[in-house]
Amino acid sequence: MPGRKIEDAQKAEQREGTRHSAAHIMAEAVLSLFPEAKFGIGPATADGFYYDFDLPRALTPEDLATIETKMHESIASNHPFFREEVSKDAAREMFSAQPYKLELIDELPDDTVTVYRHGSFVDLCRGPHVTSTGEIKAFKLLSIAGAYWRGDEQRPMLQRIYGTAFDTAEELESHLEKLDEAAKRDHRKLGKSLDLFSIHDEAGAGLVYWHPKGALIRNIIEDFWKSEHFKRGYDIIHTPHIAKIGLWQSSGHLEFYKDSMYPPIDIEGQNYLIKPMNCPGHILIYKTQLRSYRQLPLRWAELGTVYRWERSGVLHGLTRVRGFTQDDAHIFCRPDQLEDEVVGVVEFACFMLRIFGFDEYDVMLSTRPEKYAGTIEVWDQATDTLKRALERLHIDYEIDPGEGVFYGPKIDISLRDSLGRTWQGPTTQVDFNLPERFDVNYIGDDGLEHRVVMIHRTVLGSMERFLGCLIEHYGGAFPPWLAPIQVEVIPIADQHLDYAHKVALELESEGIRVETDERSERMNLKIRDAQLRKVPYMLIVGNEEEASSTVSVRLRNGENLKSQSLSQFKSLVKVIVESKKNV
Repeated sequence: MPGRKIEDAQKAEQREGTRHSAAHIMAEAVLSLFPEAKFGIGPATADGFYYDFDLPRALTPEDLATIETKMHESIASNHPFFREEVSKDAAREMFSAQPYKLELIDELPDDTVTVYRHGSFVDLCRGPHVTSTGEIKAFKLLSIAGAYWRGDEQRPMLQRIYGTAFDTAEELESHLEKLDEAAKRDHRKLGKSLDLFSIHDEAGAGLVYWHPKGALIRNIIEDFWKSEHFKRGYDIIHTPHIAKIGLWQSSGHLEFYKDSMYPPIDIEGQNYLIKPMNCPGHILIYKTQLRSYRQLPLRWAELGTVYRWERSGVLHGLTRVRGFTQDDAHIFCRPDQLEDEVVGVVEFACFMLRIFGFDEYDVMLSTRPEKYAGTIEVWDQATDTLKRALERLHIDYEIDPGEGVFYGPKIDISLRDSLGRTWQGPTTQVDFNLPERFDVNYIGDDGLEHRVVMIHRTVLGSMERFLGCLIEHYGGAFPPWLAPIQVEVIPIADQHLDYAHKVALELESEGIRVETDERSERMNLKIRDAQLRKVPYMLIVGNEEEASSTVSVRLRNGENLKSQSLSQFKSLVKVIVESKKNV
């Protein structure tokens, strides 16, 4: 089973030190240009680094070049990095003109704090850092953005400078090429140019409006999702979008997720909440009758739309929204069925990823957090069950200590796209909390009540995030089975329109999604437009094709196939679509 090991810890730490040091050098450069600058934080990230600044004026892209020049001067000076431990009082005096640093100092639990110096610059920091500034070999400042201090919209807006750093110029160049390709694949841009979806501030940020072509892709995915669930013994259910506040108090969501929930709605003197999750509704259905051990497992799936109050600063196209449709299911099973059910879920998730063209992914097993429901014995039993399931499937995985949810351990799969970026994907979670809170039981073969085990799972994630990932993975050039328009018929001239319509009708009769370009434009322009819309196949028809009842086939990558009969072309497309080949 495909899987990728997490980057070697030593190399990762070295790279973090390089990037963290580059952030300090950048801050030093900004201070030389703006002596009155106030500093926020400047961490290393998975792909580079950033630093937040409170400055007397807005930065421009031209400023980045000036800051880079100053950074090169510091690097050429090869200043060593020095670590010091100082008392909090000394640190407060040291950063007396830096209000954001003072706030951080006051929150630190220890009596002493660490600072790092290089040249004349000093910063509150835990490290790690390289030995000297001269070790920074290849870096680039990338962009400027706004960022609220501590992510709080009620706090000051700072200016964030993003950058990246690598050990060699070759690595940096490769990364910049990936960034350029990623920009071309940005699902927000492609969503607009391909007419797939839109988000309207006047209607509400983070709420997605699906256009006909985007909705068509989504419907294709959802229909396939449903058919595969039916094959695996799932039933499809539906639950309301709102429920009385008491349900969310019973489930614990109001206690644990209140900040992510929309405010209550008063309806006839009763407070209702828009649902942030589907699970309580599934439990209510389960409890409508007494369940026997012979009925279990029950596998119930729902494409349920949920709503969560995300801060505006973190909203991002389809991948971070306030309303989304969760690819959700809950399995109610006996403890002795748990391992087999987990195996089935993970196999299902891996199958779905492969079908959509994701052959590489990372698997994490997240264990008991500090705050948890249930006993340690039950947690250990469930965690061991998840381990055995992964080992039965011969899946490489890493332990993610303490990152389980409060109600149980989980398996997370992060898929990798065509650019090697990771995206949050399927998850399988064991739940002890909700069966306990809602007294969810079954009658065992001994005639007594026993607590069920619940599995929460997704095999894609939210439809919005998955579509965003899919758009960027394929750069909008969806495989034929997902493409909203599979074939564009392009008549060379107006006199070929009747034949073009005849071709289109024959294709439509076979369930092939087709459009005819009826515009009185040059053929090359029509071809170019179809390529920009990422249509997989273009059929060019003129005098020769009409006379021989054939079509000239052009692929969206510019390749021309030999002229062929319409029946040959139909067979070609049907085989590719039915096999779901990712071509």
